[in-house]
Amino acid sequence: MEYVYAALILNETGEEINEDNLTGVLEAAGVDVEESRVKALVAALEDVDIDEAVDEAAAVPAAGGAAGGAAGDAAADDDDEDVEEADEELPDTADDDDDDDEEEDASGEGLGELFG
Repeated sequence: MEYVYAALILNETGEEINEDNLTGVLEAAGVDVEESRVKALVAALEDVDIDEAVDEAAAVPAAGGAAGGAAGDAAADDDDEDVEEADEELPDTADDDDDDDEEEDASGEGLGELFG
């Protein structure tokens, strides 16, 4: 993902997305750059309007939610049944999860520590 983020940064700042610029951003971020991945991304983005692609991607969830309606509700009902069946098949590991949470709390790690 860092390669795509670097391309987005270059696009946002108005810089050309080429191998040198992409490599520079990645190296500045401390990424061990793989030249083949840089070349592949530059080639893949050659004819892509990134701003348009981002706008379209941002619009998809809004349009999908409005158009989903009853079909989305029916799919959600099916998903609920699948979840119930999956729960029945899995062994109870709640005790193991509690131990992991206690270890994270004790060491100060976890997402909660990042936010407060």
